[in-house]
Amino acid sequence: MSETTRPRRRRAGSGGTSRVEAYSDAVFAIAATLLVLDLTTASFGEIGSDADMWAALAGLWPNVSSFAVSFALLSGMWMIHLRQFRDIADVDTTLLWLNNARLLFVVLIPFTTALTSQYSDFLAGRVLLPVDFFLVALFGHLSWRWAAARGGQLLRPEAVENVRAASAGGISAVTCAAVAVALSPWIGSYAFLAFLLNGVLAALILRLTRPHPAGDAAGADTAGADGERG
Repeated sequence: MSETTRPRRRRAGSGGTSRVEAYSDAVFAIAATLLVLDLTTASFGEIGSDADMWAALAGLWPNVSSFAVSFALLSGMWMIHLRQFRDIADVDTTLLWLNNARLLFVVLIPFTTALTSQYSDFLAGRVLLPVDFFLVALFGHLSWRWAAARGGQLLRPEAVENVRAASAGGISAVTCAAVAVALSPWIGSYAFLAFLLNGVLAALILRLTRPHPAGDAAGADTAGADGERG
C-alpha cells in the first residue's frame, strides 16, 4: 500500500478535553471553597472585650494553619492538572477514570483537613490528610503516564518531547507526598514541608534519567575496541 493511501491511525479518544477540563476545574474550585467552612465562630463562646476576641481568634490557629496548608497544596495539584491538560489533546475511557479517581480524593480534602485541625491528637487525624494528598498526586501521575503511553497517542504532537520532564515532576510529587505520609504520625502537618523539596527532587530525577547520547555510547565502544587491540 502506498504512503498516500495508507490509512491514518484512529485515535481512541472522545474528541477533545474541554469538558474534562471544565469538570475538573469545577471540582477543584468547589473543594478549595469548602475548605473555608472549617473556619467558624462556633467555638468563640461569649465575647465581652477586644482581648476576648483576640484570644478566640488565636484559638482558631490550628484551623487556619490547616486551611492554609490544604489550600496551598490543592492549588499546586490544580496547577499540575492544568499543565498536564495543556499537553493532552484527547482522552479515552482509562484516562477519564484515572482523572475521576484523582478528583475523588480532591473532594475529600475539605473533610480530611477538618480532621487534621480538630483531631490532630489522634493518629488518624494526623495521617489521613497526607494520605489524601498522596492519592491525589499518585492518580495525577498515573493519568499522565497513561496519556504519554503508546508513543504519546493522547498527547499533542509538540508535547511528546516533554514527556520525560513531566514524568520526573510527577514522580517527585508522589515521592514528596509519600515522605509526608511517613512523617505525619510524628510531626503532623509539618510533614508537608517535604513538598519544599519538590523542585530540587524533580531536577535530580530528570538528571538521573537523562538518556546517554548515542555519541557517548559509540565513543565507549571505540575505546573498548582500542583497549582490546592494545
